[in-house]
Amino acid sequence: MPVTGIITAIIVGLIIGALGRLVVPGRQNIPVWLTMVVGVVAALIGSAIARAIGVARGFSWVELLIQVVLAAVGVALVAGIAGRRHTTV
Repeated sequence: MPVTGIITAIIVGLIIGALGRLVVPGRQNIPVWLTMVVGVVAALIGSAIARAIGVARGFSWVELLIQVVLAAVGVALVAGIAGRRHTTV
C-alpha cells in the first residue's frame, strides 16, 4: 500500500470512527483518540472485506456501510470493556 493510501485510510478512519460513535446509542466513556483508532482499524478491515466480496471499486456505499458497522461494533465493545474496568475498581 503506498503512503498516500495509508494517509487516506487514516483520514477516512477518523471519519468512520466518528460515524461509528454516533451510531452507538448512549454515552461512550472512551477517549476520542481511542475512537479514532477504532475507526482506522474498522476502515482498514472494512476495505479488506469489501475487496474480498468484490464491491471495492472507487467509492462504494457498501464498503462505507461495512466500515461504519465495524466501527460501531468496535466502539461498543471498547466502551463496554472500558466501562467494566471503571465500575469494578
